[in-house]
Amino acid sequence: HLKEAIVEGKGQHETVIPNELPLIQEVTTTLREWSIIWRQLYVQDHREMFRSVRHMIYDLIEWRSQILSGTLPQDELKELKKKVTAKIDYGNRILDLDLVVRDEDGNILDPELTSTISLFRAHEIASKQVEERLQEEKRDPENAVSKFAATPSFALFVNLKNVVCKIGEDAEVLMSLYDPLESKFISENYLVRWSSCGLPKDIDRLHNLRAVFTDLGSKDLKREKISFVCQIVRVGRMELRDNNTRKLTSGLRRPFGVAVMDVTDIVNGKVDDEDKQHFIPFQPVAGENDFLQTVINKVIAAKEVNHKGQGRYLSFCAPWFASRAGGDVRNDIYVTLVQGDFDKGSKTTAKNVEVTVSVYDEDGKRLESVIFPGAGDEAISEYKSVIYYQVKQPRWFETVKVAIPIEDVNRSHLRFTFRHRSSQDSKDKSEKIFALAFVKLMRYDGTTLRDGEHDLIVYKAEAKKLEDASTYLSLPSTKIELEEKGHSATGKSMQNLGSCTISKDSFQISTLVCSTKLTQNVDLLGLLKWRSNTSLLHQNLKQLMKVDGGEVVKFLQDTLDALFNIMMENSESETFDTLVFDALVFIIGLIADRKFQHFNPVLETYIKKHFSATLAYTKLTKVLKTYVDSAEKCGITDQLFKAMKALEYIFKFIVRSRILFNQEILLPTMTDQLKYHLERQEDLEACCQLLSNILEVLYKKDVGPTQRHVQIIMENLLRTVNRTVISMGRDSELIGSFVACMTAILRQMEDYHYAHLIKTFGKMRSDVDFLMETFIMFKNLIGKNVYPSDWVIMNMMQNKAQGFGVTNLIELPPVCSR
Repeated sequence: HLKEAIVEGKGQHETVIPNELPLIQEVTTTLREWSIIWRQLYVQDHREMFRSVRHMIYDLIEWRSQILSGTLPQDELKELKKKVTAKIDYGNRILDLDLVVRDEDGNILDPELTSTISLFRAHEIASKQVEERLQEEKRDPENAVSKFAATPSFALFVNLKNVVCKIGEDAEVLMSLYDPLESKFISENYLVRWSSCGLPKDIDRLHNLRAVFTDLGSKDLKREKISFVCQIVRVGRMELRDNNTRKLTSGLRRPFGVAVMDVTDIVNGKVDDEDKQHFIPFQPVAGENDFLQTVINKVIAAKEVNHKGQGRYLSFCAPWFASRAGGDVRNDIYVTLVQGDFDKGSKTTAKNVEVTVSVYDEDGKRLESVIFPGAGDEAISEYKSVIYYQVKQPRWFETVKVAIPIEDVNRSHLRFTFRHRSSQDSKDKSEKIFALAFVKLMRYDGTTLRDGEHDLIVYKAEAKKLEDASTYLSLPSTKIELEEKGHSATGKSMQNLGSCTISKDSFQISTLVCSTKLTQNVDLLGLLKWRSNTSLLHQNLKQLMKVDGGEVVKFLQDTLDALFNIMMENSESETFDTLVFDALVFIIGLIADRKFQHFNPVLETYIKKHFSATLAYTKLTKVLKTYVDSAEKCGITDQLFKAMKALEYIFKFIVRSRILFNQEILLPTMTDQLKYHLERQEDLEACCQLLSNILEVLYKKDVGPTQRHVQIIMENLLRTVNRTVISMGRDSELIGSFVACMTAILRQMEDYHYAHLIKTFGKMRSDVDFLMETFIMFKNLIGKNVYPSDWVIMNMMQNKAQGFGVTNLIELPPVCSR
């Protein structure tokens, strides 16, 4: 096998770099390093550590092959990358190897392209995470249970060990969580394709059939009952008893059976043994036209299942708390085929209806690989439903995830085609599409398709006509749309619509939009797209405060951007200032609500990283002052009270805006204050945090020229920071932070700054003291590291900055002492 690679350098300096994902290269390097240590552990008879390393190596090998396969969906690949990096970091710690520092996506940080402060903070975070993992290995599982009620989001880990069931054909094993009281699924499916041989079709996943059900909120914890449901769909002939397979239609999805287990105690953390293997008995369908949903409810209601030894073996890991931030970007639409009612037409019995789901744009072009039948499976271009044999009113309750690029949503629609499937291959080939239903993902007012159930109109026409999007796209898609156009729900007054005819058949779907970019609220949409119709801006700002809080927090950053853009683009006018201020107070009040308190970090992150309105402080201050001055007036008390409750964040916006407005004014003031407090050893932690933030900002490439700013810090703070480091003991919690600040200053100083230092260096005793203090500090830091020995990158960064500093400082003119 030849591996693609890139060759850098020539001759002795030639380096061959595999053309692979950086994470794959890291895993490969790690495995080679660990394998040597593993052998040494065997030779030295360290059995316990030998077994631990073996398990970690096997895990990395398995995960590496999964990533290389290229078959994982993006969300599952992202989760797997997190597991891989966590395992590598944990293994490096217990083997006393170097600590690896990463960015938020798990990529190794390049020290040459990363600021000193960012590197230091990354080391702190990585070290803390590994330490927490070490503690988790020792802690009592009961400690986690008490946190459940307060956590906004948690996850449940499931490991499928085996499927003991005689099917005789290929099958799909679909696992999901189910609320038996509401008779509805509360998660998407985890899909495993099972072969007729009794093994996974992807043999590489034989001992790795694991799933994590994520984003389960506190609402799910409060459910009275939660069941784990495993559905089996047979893929093959219409009827298993038919033996002459050559003449029979194949590839049909047919109901086979279910397995159900109550996992309420597991979800609530009441199960002690997480490694326990559970047997879930299998209940086959009584007849091949039994609805899987009906069988699920029957099994839940029954006390015992006559499983005859057939079932699933699984293990569950009690929920852990998800780290997904409230501001994560997501754009998924879940589509559920609910039920239908189809006339038998010219046939003597009811049809064997198969629904095909696909996504098309307005030009009739199909969007490829946008439908996910379940986590763990590849994206497909069309999804085919289960077929219920000769059933007039099938009930499917099958859910798929549709993931469309945000820019394509407004041009896309879901298309459902209906076809009768015959058990005989010769007859089946002649069966054409007999009807069609569709629904656009974007409504006429620009909002997204509403969550909930939709009664779609079923159209009939010639099969070729139904394949042409222009034939039906101008027609109403739901019965509500039909009524809005002044026609009855049956459409009797408009039966013939060009090439299409409204059928007596009915079809119902359900949709759920999980998106941070697509809103279903027309008032919020009006604000987000305020530039398209500025005449409605006054109304849109007022209406924002009536929008459901859940919808607002989903679009928190976009909403805040819109508010401050309105303020900045009307800087010469005060027309919208009060309304924008009130809207801002409304949003801050929402986040203060316990229901949305987990969005607090999102607001903090927005202020620190995304907020950019440099003149907002003047307008916010002016409106706030107006409210305070008018406190005694009637009708303003309520709004003033709300503003006072939001005062913390109002001032954070004001301060951040002022900082952005004029760093040139603020920096000298801040450095003077820092120097004042550092010289008196006051508020050292706050001083260090502020100086770190300043240096972090000045390292960025998009903040304009920083030469003058670095010079101000060098002149006012370099010596003070050096003295602070010298005066601190090695056991101080802040010593590492101050050394990072000192290293950052030295690293951000250029030749210009050293030249300026040489030029201004005088003949005073204080100058001699500065040199002596600096060299003594360098010597002490090199002789006795401040940072742990596994912080190799941080130690090297510190030594490099000090070496560069020494090289330049020895060029200073000689100084005479008096």
